[in-house]
Amino acid sequence: MGRIYTPTANDFGNTDAVVIGGGIVGTATAFWLSKAGLDVVLVEMRDGLSTLTTPASAECFRAQFAEPAMAALAIPSIEMFEHFADVIGIPGYSISIKQQGYPFLTDNPETVNDLKENIDQQHRLGATDSEFLERDEILARFPFLSASVLGATFRQRDGWLSCHELTQGFAKGCDARFFINTKAAGIHMDDKGVCGVDTNRGFLQTRTVVNAAGPFAGEVGKMVNLDLPLEPVRRQKVYIETSVTIPQAAPFTIDVNNNSYWRPEPGGVIIGWVDSDEPVSQPSETVPTDWEFPAITLDKVKRLTPFFEEIEKTVRQPDMTTSAGFYVYTPDDQPLIGPVPEIPGFYINCGYWAGVMLSPEAGKRIADLVIGTLDPRENPLRPTRFKEGLGKKGKTLMSH
Repeated sequence: MGRIYTPTANDFGNTDAVVIGGGIVGTATAFWLSKAGLDVVLVEMRDGLSTLTTPASAECFRAQFAEPAMAALAIPSIEMFEHFADVIGIPGYSISIKQQGYPFLTDNPETVNDLKENIDQQHRLGATDSEFLERDEILARFPFLSASVLGATFRQRDGWLSCHELTQGFAKGCDARFFINTKAAGIHMDDKGVCGVDTNRGFLQTRTVVNAAGPFAGEVGKMVNLDLPLEPVRRQKVYIETSVTIPQAAPFTIDVNNNSYWRPEPGGVIIGWVDSDEPVSQPSETVPTDWEFPAITLDKVKRLTPFFEEIEKTVRQPDMTTSAGFYVYTPDDQPLIGPVPEIPGFYINCGYWAGVMLSPEAGKRIADLVIGTLDPRENPLRPTRFKEGLGKKGKTLMSH
C-alpha cells in the first residue's frame, strides 16, 4: 500500500522514478509506474494529494471527444473508473461514480448538424454508444429542460465521480511513496541525462523524472531549460445550496451555445461556464474568484433549464460557494505526454483541461513509455508533435 507522508532525511536516496506533482494526473502516473515494478517517489509541495486544481474541477468524465488521441485516453479511462476496485486491487473500494449521462444541448438550428457530425466521429473513435437525441426524445427523458431545445449528443455511461476517492485509491493501491510538504527545487543533469531531483527536504537520485505538476508544469520545465507550450487559465464553478427541488437523477448538462453546465450535487447543484475570454495567468496556490461569477452563470444555465429561474429568485449570497482552479491549455488543446528526446530520462504528463477524466490511461501510457512497451513514435500526444507539424485542434464541442 502506498504511503502518504512528510519525509525525513532518511527517506531520501536512490529511486527508480520521481513524479513531480500530486494531483490526480501525477498520482495516477505514480500508480502505474509502481505497478510496472519501479520504485517510485512522488513529491507534492502541498500538505495533501489533489488539493489544488483537481478538487476545483467538476469531477466529470466523458467519452464524447472528436479528437482520436483524446478518445483513446478517455474511453479506457472510463472503463477503469467502472471497475476501479479491481484496477487498484482493493475489493469494495468506491469512487462514488455516477453514470447519469452527459448531454451536449443546443437550441440553435445551425448547431444541430455539428452535433450530428460529432456523433459520427465519436462512433468512429470507439464511443459507439453515444447517440443523437431529437427534441422530443430530449424532453421525454429530461422534462425539466426548456421546450426550445432542438438536439443533443448524449452518452449514458458518461458522468462524474469523487476525485478525492479516486486519488486516494490510486495512492493506496500501489507501493509508491508520496512525499507531501515536499517541493521540487531543481533537477540535476549529467552527461547521461537526468540524475536527480533537489527538494526542500533532501535529494533524490534517479534517472527518470515525470513532470506532472499541473499549472506549475511550465516552471518545472524551466528546471531543465525547457520552454513548454503551456497556458494556465483560471476556471471557476459554483455550488449552490437550495431548497428548490433539483432532479437528483439528472445528467451532467451542457449548453453548447454559451458553454455553461450544471449537475446535481447533494443538497443543491453545481453550475459553471467556460469563459473563452479568460486570460492566461500565472499559476498560483491561491486562485481568486469573481463575486459576480454566480450571477452570470445562473443567467447562462437558466436558458435551457428553466428551474434555475426559481433558484435565481430565492438564492442568497451565503448559499453560494465559488471555487477556482486552473485548466492548462496547449496549442492544440491536447495534453503533452511522453519523453523529451533532448533530455534523457525526462518525461512530461501535463497540459490538461480534462485531467480528471483522462488521468488513468495517461498515467498508464507514461509507464508504458518508461518501461519500453510503447514506442514514443506510436504516441500521438508526444511533446515533439508541434515541431513535427502534427499538432492540430479538433472539433470537440467544449473544452471544459
